[in-house]
Amino acid sequence: MRPMQGSRFAFGPFVLDSDAGTLLRNDVPVAIGYRGLKLLAALVGRPGEILGKAALMDAAWPDTAVEEGNLTVQIAQLRKLLGPAADSGEWIATVPRVGYRFTGAIEPLDGAKRKPLPLPGKPSIAVLPFVNVSNDAEQEAFADGLTEDLITDLSRISGLFVIARNSAFAYKGKAMDVHRIAQDLGVRYLLEGSARRVAGRVRINAQLVDAMSGDHLWAERFDRSLDDIFAVQDEVTGKIVEALLGRLRAPPPRNRPKNLEAYDLCMRARKLLDDSPLTAREAHLMLTRAVSLDPDYAEPYRWLAMNHWMGWVHWGGPTEATRSVALELAHKAVAIDPDDAGCRWVLAYLLAYERRFAEADVEFAKAIELDPNEADTWAALSDITVLAGRVEEGLEHIRKAFRLNPFPASWYYLALGQALYAAGDYEAAVETLRRDETYRTSSRRFLAASLAQLGRLDEARAEVELFLVGNPHFTTRHWATTEPFRDAATLAHFVDGYRKAGLPE
Repeated sequence: MRPMQGSRFAFGPFVLDSDAGTLLRNDVPVAIGYRGLKLLAALVGRPGEILGKAALMDAAWPDTAVEEGNLTVQIAQLRKLLGPAADSGEWIATVPRVGYRFTGAIEPLDGAKRKPLPLPGKPSIAVLPFVNVSNDAEQEAFADGLTEDLITDLSRISGLFVIARNSAFAYKGKAMDVHRIAQDLGVRYLLEGSARRVAGRVRINAQLVDAMSGDHLWAERFDRSLDDIFAVQDEVTGKIVEALLGRLRAPPPRNRPKNLEAYDLCMRARKLLDDSPLTAREAHLMLTRAVSLDPDYAEPYRWLAMNHWMGWVHWGGPTEATRSVALELAHKAVAIDPDDAGCRWVLAYLLAYERRFAEADVEFAKAIELDPNEADTWAALSDITVLAGRVEEGLEHIRKAFRLNPFPASWYYLALGQALYAAGDYEAAVETLRRDETYRTSSRRFLAASLAQLGRLDEARAEVELFLVGNPHFTTRHWATTEPFRDAATLAHFVDGYRKAGLPE
């Protein structure tokens, strides 16, 4: 029997996309590891066929000699992850001394048979990265910045469902059918466009597409002075909102930069704010320059606040000084632009770390009121909610974040892994925290704790060693006193896992 062609398959409540490396259950991402995904793809690709152990091991560990016990462990984890099939049987049957076979009914979803995700109950849209049509690579940041600003503007319209920037940028530079992209993201409408900046002028083409019918609902070309760039953004937003909602519902005006160099620096710095101290320091220099060029522009203060906070929490910066500077910058950002949800959630997050929980809760609520589509708000709120002991609520928040941002930054997986650990679902936590997206970050401490709770102490201690290479001054006591726990039992649960893993006291 030949393997079924394509990479996307539906079975029961699941959709497997082996090319994208994702497994969805009822449209919610499932935390599945790399090996598990490869094994499931091999089994699903030949439904009903017995696959020998050698073939499966070659699928999951190509060109690598591993013990057969590894396969047994991965199959057991897969079964737990998938749960029982509709007939209460198993999706994966064991054929003694031979191998395994997939017993469920499979529906290929590639091509015309692709099964769309259920759409939200309101008009849903993704803004695809605007194409830089100049020959100047330096203008890439300008085109990306335009895309990000349009996403932010549309997100603030409560009547729309808007996909977050990380997930939109997953399609940058990829030639894909708009229908496929809309299905992947679970939206009906896509905004496409191109941008070019030349000789003090900006040329922008934009078109709004109904991916379901293929119709162009609106298209326009703009040729304006560069000084009018933000007026053009407002105009594009207004046209889209009018096309989708039937009447203009303008959000409160945004704080716009007065200096375009400051704007460019912010666009570039955003891409450098990750878990690498080196790139974060480069971003710090750019953002500091942006503040000096345009002291009344909120955006650089917001990102500088997070930059200082990450230095304190992750990279062993001077604790008290860095915390106070971060909080001061976050307050400054909100004072300049009180209607910006991004500034609000950053302030909320930092207030929680100061244990000013009542103020933090108010700021989170205000951020959601201003922009219910801001996925980062939901992810950050999940982190704080879990540490307050409201674990199921925290899991709900991170699931909402993933729906708005299906291809998120690494820290979303860290937040999900932390929530799964708190819920006692250690297997799922391990699978989540071993994903490539987050495995290189400080998430290893949660991974070590999860492995330790499963009794896999050798693996846990190996992760502790790797974690301490990047965090040589880490102690459980310092971590416990700096994390914003509101629930003693939740704190004790994490400390117990750290101690079992062998993290320093």
